[in-house]
Amino acid sequence: MSLAVALSAENIKRGTGGPFGAVVIDERSGRLLGVGVNSVTASGLSLAHAEMVAISQAQAAIGHWNLASAGSMLLATSCEPCAMCYGAVPWSGIKTLVWGARREDAEACGFDEGEKPDDWQAALNRRGIRTMGELLRDEAAEILRRYARSDGEIYHPVNSDGSESC
Repeated sequence: MSLAVALSAENIKRGTGGPFGAVVIDERSGRLLGVGVNSVTASGLSLAHAEMVAISQAQAAIGHWNLASAGSMLLATSCEPCAMCYGAVPWSGIKTLVWGARREDAEACGFDEGEKPDDWQAALNRRGIRTMGELLRDEAAEILRRYARSDGEIYHPVNSDGSESC
């Protein structure tokens, strides 16, 4: 978790994207398989969330879309996953999900985290995915606030008429 939070801080320090970081680690060996930072604005890709980047790197490292085929994988992310990243967790084969800041922390800074079921953690648990949140929450939430105070770009959907959809 420390690495995911540090990545989020470094990403805003370098001006290379939003205040989010994530890593995928093989729980058995401790091997780091994927590292991701949010690069939505830098890449122009709405899918370039830190979790998606870290998962993609881990899949490339093992040569398979199903991370569970290589063992038990942990995704550590600096913030509770948004709706898109939540959906990617079971499809990717992640077996443990841990996060720092809460959804509310990101939304207080203006980010749109999307819709997730109220029982999203229980839904993952029913699929055999362990969850644990608010690890290093204060540090992770402060990075979000620092980004917002520095006028970092807050991106979210915009309707075709130019109005914000939030």
